[in-house]
Amino acid sequence: MDGLTQIDWTLVRNFLAVAETGSLSAAARRLHVSQPTLGRQMKQMEADLGVTLFLRQPRGLSLSEAGQAMLPAARRMQEAMSEIAMTVAGRDTETAGTVRITASEVVAQQILPGVIAQIRAQHPEIAIDLTATDSSDNLLFREADIAIRMYRPEQLEIVTRKLGDMQLAVCAATTYLETHPRPETPEDLMRHALVGYDESELILRGMRDLGWPATRDWFATRCDSQNTYWELIKAGCGVGFGQRWLIDQTPGVERLDLGLEIPALPVWLATPQALRNIPRISTVWQALETGLRPFIS
Repeated sequence: MDGLTQIDWTLVRNFLAVAETGSLSAAARRLHVSQPTLGRQMKQMEADLGVTLFLRQPRGLSLSEAGQAMLPAARRMQEAMSEIAMTVAGRDTETAGTVRITASEVVAQQILPGVIAQIRAQHPEIAIDLTATDSSDNLLFREADIAIRMYRPEQLEIVTRKLGDMQLAVCAATTYLETHPRPETPEDLMRHALVGYDESELILRGMRDLGWPATRDWFATRCDSQNTYWELIKAGCGVGFGQRWLIDQTPGVERLDLGLEIPALPVWLATPQALRNIPRISTVWQALETGLRPFIS
């Protein structure tokens, strides 16, 4: 019992991050702390409780029996702390302060720097934290204040607004097309080196929705990082997929018209309902609407 009195919310939150991601490195990125610090905290938590919470596996960490038993209570504590945080945050009437935005790697790197520069120029009292991640931060747990999503969030406590769609297209580097027959039909793609994702099945699902029996082995080069994926396309590793605005603004990359109707990516803004009317949140929300407009249809 003495150990339990020393466990604070920060440790419980960090325990949940490790449990949900399955690794110290992924949890550290989510929490914006260093991996060694997080590792020491988990060891200290185990020492305070007198139990082993995590078991080391070949590809990460798994919960021990004690960790599994602790998980439901930790999640209830997370929900309670989130409710407290939202209640307090909703009473904030200050324009000055920090707003955390989360967006995909591509949007964060290719679009948001210019938008954030405009926000900072017009509203120097607002500080911006930007999380570039292809995972979904939980808005209700204050992992972000505003999210740019490529799907519609379904939680009832979240306010959303669809801004439009980002069109997708097949593409390849000019250097690749100069040394390979230019594809003109969907069937031609089967004779080309394709660039795809590694563990993510996002591209595979899209190809299967188009009626292709695609498997991971179809891709000659694979990477889950969206920004690295785009660099592989630019370098001439093969034919891949990209957002039309990104293709059109990238020298040396060409859009390929194969007669395919590729479903577009919907673009949504989302924020917890309790935060929507905070002045700085509203200001950044409006700036994001304006800044994203040139990239969507």
